[in-house]
Amino acid sequence: MGPKRVDFQGAEQNTLVADRYGTGEQPVIMLHGGGQTRHSWVGAARRIADLGHPVYALDQRGHGESAWVGSGHYAFDDFAGDLVAVTRQVGALHRRKPVVVGASLGGFAGMLAEGQQNPGGLSALVLVDITPRIDMGGVSKILGFMGERVDEGFADVEEAAEAIARYLPNRARPKDLSGLSKNLRLHEDGRYRWHWDPAFLKSKHHQDPARAEAAQVAMLEAAGNLSLPVLLVRGQNSELVSMDHVREFQDLVPHAFFADIRNAGHMVAGDRNDVFAGAVEDFLIKLKSDAEPA
Repeated sequence: MGPKRVDFQGAEQNTLVADRYGTGEQPVIMLHGGGQTRHSWVGAARRIADLGHPVYALDQRGHGESAWVGSGHYAFDDFAGDLVAVTRQVGALHRRKPVVVGASLGGFAGMLAEGQQNPGGLSALVLVDITPRIDMGGVSKILGFMGERVDEGFADVEEAAEAIARYLPNRARPKDLSGLSKNLRLHEDGRYRWHWDPAFLKSKHHQDPARAEAAQVAMLEAAGNLSLPVLLVRGQNSELVSMDHVREFQDLVPHAFFADIRNAGHMVAGDRNDVFAGAVEDFLIKLKSDAEPA
């Protein structure tokens, strides 16, 4: 059976769309990175669901099928606020605090939600190639790719695939482009554009260095407040997270587990999905084992 669509309400009563996989007691919420959609988690979500978890792969605000917010509020705090709201709704459904798996932007949301906005709201946190401090050159590269065709768009899905191949030359180009098509919207002018609100990229949060610096300070403070089980998964070839960043994070969160995925960059799940999913599975199995009575 395929996933079931579930709608949640965000911090501004904005609609957030998720796919639910599997059944069980301990829920898992999966949050994609900036410019991605919930479909980036399909393979990993199914494997985690097979362990006996209800998995919610969520489109974050302004992404995928979730609502574009008229307020233009796309700061990290806003994504964290949505996660707090969804966490409470999922917790009410399952009577358990969820585990959150957050990649990049999703990891920032997870750190701020648990470490600042709603301490104790999660049962565990998996951070996928994200730490409080990251390489700004890598960020600029990602934002440059996202903004390159944000207005012009693409003539077809094949043209979008060619743009991705130029951006990620080391990743094998998929023969089936149906997955990519889920990350695009066909507009009235007949052109395809990425499945996210352009206001996300153009927000002051991404344009103002002072705001970026303040956000980093807040993230460092939030990370230092994390007392729940944490797993940090890094792509060994990451453009954003260096081993110096990892060591700084381990100083802030000394109880955190760490997995370094070979032959993977920032898009860890896309580069090495089986190895990534295996690392998350091992972490979840350990959590369950630790929770069981001796």
